[in-house]
Amino acid sequence: MASTQPARSPKEIEADLAATRNRLARTVDELAYRVSPETIKTNTIASLKGKANDAAFDADGEPRLDRLAKVLGGTAGAALLLGLLRRTFNKG
Repeated sequence: MASTQPARSPKEIEADLAATRNRLARTVDELAYRVSPETIKTNTIASLKGKANDAAFDADGEPRLDRLAKVLGGTAGAALLLGLLRRTFNKG
């Protein structure tokens, strides 16, 4: 079966190879950037800050008092439990 593509000159082949090499180099650089620990840390921190702001504030920027009350209640309960446990085990 005969090839339907026209014959290419060595310069065209070299130009294609150079273009492919440049695309591959950019891809490798992008992958190296995405998996670098600093980038992962920065993206994770930004994501967590966004989630915390979404959880703590409504669309108008007002604090969500119901969620704040739950957090403060849980913190107070944990502190009370730890205080009781400390008192119970340190009576000696």
